[in-house]
Amino acid sequence: MAKKVKYYFDTESLAYRKINPKLSKKLGYIGLFLLASSLFGFLCFVVLLNSSYLETPKDRLQAREIETMKLRYAILNKKMDEVAEVLSDVADRDNNIYRAYFNTAPIPNEQRKAGFGGVNRYKELEGYNNSELVIKTSKRVDVISKELAIQSKSLDEILKLAKEKNKLLSAIPAIQPVKNEQLKRIASGYGYRSDPFTKVRKMHEGMDFTASTGTPIFATGDGVVVSADNSKSGYGNHIEISHGFGYLTLYGHLSKYKCRSGQRIKRGDIIGYVGSTGRSEAPHLHYEVHKDGKVVNPINFYYGNISAAEYTAISKLANQENQSLD
Repeated sequence: MAKKVKYYFDTESLAYRKINPKLSKKLGYIGLFLLASSLFGFLCFVVLLNSSYLETPKDRLQAREIETMKLRYAILNKKMDEVAEVLSDVADRDNNIYRAYFNTAPIPNEQRKAGFGGVNRYKELEGYNNSELVIKTSKRVDVISKELAIQSKSLDEILKLAKEKNKLLSAIPAIQPVKNEQLKRIASGYGYRSDPFTKVRKMHEGMDFTASTGTPIFATGDGVVVSADNSKSGYGNHIEISHGFGYLTLYGHLSKYKCRSGQRIKRGDIIGYVGSTGRSEAPHLHYEVHKDGKVVNPINFYYGNISAAEYTAISKLANQENQSLD
C-alpha cells in the first residue's frame, strides 16, 4: 500500500504543494505515542494486578489462610459462649447456694464481669485487616479468664468456710456430759434456784446431773483442756475445755480426772468421773456452757445424742425451781 501524500493550498501561487514533515516533528509524534502507550499499559497492569483475574498461587494460599483463621475464631467464640454460660451457672450457684449456706456476702455481678481499664492492652493488634475480630476475641478471653480467677478464689474461700464449719460443728458442746442410763435424775437446771446451804434463791449457772461417784463424764465437744484442777472456789475438782468459736465448758465436783491441761480431746472422750468435791451436797456433776464469755443455758445444746421426747422430758425437769446441789 502506497504511503499517503499530504498537500496544502498555496494562496500566493494558487496551487497545491506537497507537505514534507520535518524529522523532529516525526520523532515527537513517535515519542508521544510511546509515552501514551506506556501509561496505558501501566494503568492496565495496576488494574489487573488488583483484580482476581491475575490472582497468584501465593495470593490464593493467603486468602485461604485468612478464611481458615476467621473460621477458627468463629469456633473459638462459640466455645467461649459455652464456657461463659457454664461459668454464669457456677457463679449463680456460688452466690445463691454456697455463699448463702455459709452466710457470706455474694460477689456482685459488676465485680465478676468487670473489664480492664487504663492502658490499651490491645494496641499491638491494631492496624490489620482483621484487627476488630482479633481484638474482640482477645477481650473475651481476658474477661472469661478474669471471671474464672474470681470464681476460683471464691471457691477457695467456700472450701475454707466448709472446713471451718466442720470444725464448728465438732466444737459445739452438743451432747450430755453423762449418759442417760447412768443418770439418777437431773437435779437442777439453769436459772434461779434455792442454795442448798444458805437456802437463799440465787442464780444457778449450769445444770446438775446426779449420778453415782465414779460415773464417767464425757467431753461434749472437740477442744483443748484449759485446766484440770481445783483452783476455782466452790467447784472442787473441775475441768475447763476451750472448744474455740467462743465456746467453753466447765465440769465441776469431780472425784478424779482422766485428762490433763493442754490435752486435745474429741467429743465423747472420757475426761473425768463424777464426785462430790468442793461445795457440793451429794455426788453429782455441775456442768456449764459459756459462749463469748457469757454463761448460757446448757439445755439448748443437747441435740447430739437425745431424741425429741427425751429433750422435752429433760427440759421439763430442768425448768423446775428446786434446790440445787451446789
